[in-house]
Amino acid sequence: MADRPAGNPTLTRSVVHAPNGMAASSQPLASMTGLQILQQGGNAFDAAIAAAAVLTVVEPMQTGLGGDMFALIYNQKNKRVEALNGSGRAPFKSSRDYYLSQGYTKVPETGILSITTPGTVDGWAEVLEKHGTMTFAEVLQPAIEYAEKGFPVSEIIAAQWRRAEPLLKQNKEASEYYLIEGRAPREGEIFKNPKLADTLKAIAEGGRDAFYKGKIAREIAEYVEKQGGFLSYEDLAAHSSTWVEAISTNYRGHDVYQLPPNGQGVATLSMLNILENFDFKNVEHNSSEYIHLLTEVKKFAYADRDCFIADPDFAPVPVEKMLCKQYALSRSQQIDRLHPMTNESPGFELVGDTVYLSVVDKDRNVISFINSLFTPFGSGVVAGETGVFLQNRAVGFSLEESHLNTLEPGKRTLHTIIPALVMKDEKPYFSFGVMGGDMQPQGQVQVLLNHLEYGMNVQEAGESPRFRHSANGLALESEISSKTRLELMEKGHVVTSGLDYFGGYQGILIDPKTNMLQGGSDPRKDGCAIGY
Repeated sequence: MADRPAGNPTLTRSVVHAPNGMAASSQPLASMTGLQILQQGGNAFDAAIAAAAVLTVVEPMQTGLGGDMFALIYNQKNKRVEALNGSGRAPFKSSRDYYLSQGYTKVPETGILSITTPGTVDGWAEVLEKHGTMTFAEVLQPAIEYAEKGFPVSEIIAAQWRRAEPLLKQNKEASEYYLIEGRAPREGEIFKNPKLADTLKAIAEGGRDAFYKGKIAREIAEYVEKQGGFLSYEDLAAHSSTWVEAISTNYRGHDVYQLPPNGQGVATLSMLNILENFDFKNVEHNSSEYIHLLTEVKKFAYADRDCFIADPDFAPVPVEKMLCKQYALSRSQQIDRLHPMTNESPGFELVGDTVYLSVVDKDRNVISFINSLFTPFGSGVVAGETGVFLQNRAVGFSLEESHLNTLEPGKRTLHTIIPALVMKDEKPYFSFGVMGGDMQPQGQVQVLLNHLEYGMNVQEAGESPRFRHSANGLALESEISSKTRLELMEKGHVVTSGLDYFGGYQGILIDPKTNMLQGGSDPRKDGCAIGY
């Protein structure tokens, strides 16, 4: 790392400060688009959809029209947190019995049988119709231009694209539209996507119905049917997003908001509730004591997540009990501060489980927004000449009949993508996210503790070295000391070596004293925060 004699020596970049508006995303062209929309008179919600649309073009392995989205919104007009669930459902024709009859014990990770109904476009429309000031045609124009005229591929996106070459080569349309003579575009190379541009133009002209009920919907459905999949025109035509009540908990005077299930945001809140019972004043940041504690808390929260989170339209989800402070206290008392547990289980029996961006405008309207295909390039299937990758969210379903998250027609799966919004004294304070599948609740909690317990600023909180617990063990980023690594192994943790995925952070903080904006962006991604 280069010396920064005039700045924080532990950071790769400074906090971005701005008085009016700010956008933070995982790709500079998307962040700049959000800023330009704000400067043209659009609000935070217009800017978020414009930036999200650009991300579908410039970061196509992470997000797309064929994916899902979620958003937490604070509109100064009504002064309350609103939540939008823009996730799609299992196709009506999908059948657990079919998978089992074909010899599957779980839904395949990619391919035509991994597809669920895309929710992105309808979610965008809902945000614009309820809170925006601009039309689809206006907010989609920057994305159309990048798709049509081309854009230079950035470093990390180029590497992710290259790693996905084998998947893209398995699908004729993916190979034709997303590879250049059989290879991924290189860093700095101009990439054009005329097929996706045409689809974006159709949506700009015809709105959400152009995607769900028009020519695009028929082309998607006919393609999937010919390939032996389940997604139909009826699935697309029937899709709708859902405005839901956000869930929250209070952590040391800060109200932390998440979307309710079918998302995994409750795991973030559960971890915070348990951690509130511990004093961090004498716990060194990223020490073995600290990492051990957060890992054990994560195990409890994820055990409950995996057992109880499903589509609430199909099964009751005990959110209130999962977020009960007394329950969290009892969980905290079960944690061994010296040794890792190896048989974590749900704490009670149930009677009867990406790209991120944030925008804040001059009026301090706030949107915390996340959009995803799930794994890189989703199913790996491009639906005909639409240029649209279809997501592989069916992977989130179980094929076990007794499982709450078992595959059923019209059901939403347990979802990994979760935006976060922190309120302080009933005002928006910190809008952020940590994209990265199963890493997201762990990453969000690490970022929040970095800021609230250790006083790190909005950049440092997201840039600080992270760790990740999974079934494979405990992975640590390289800047975490060898001493800490050894101490964790001595406690009994399986500490893995080699590169892992620790998520990608973006965040915007509103200083409660000055009302100025502070932005941070993760060096683990290509993006940036930018304001005016």
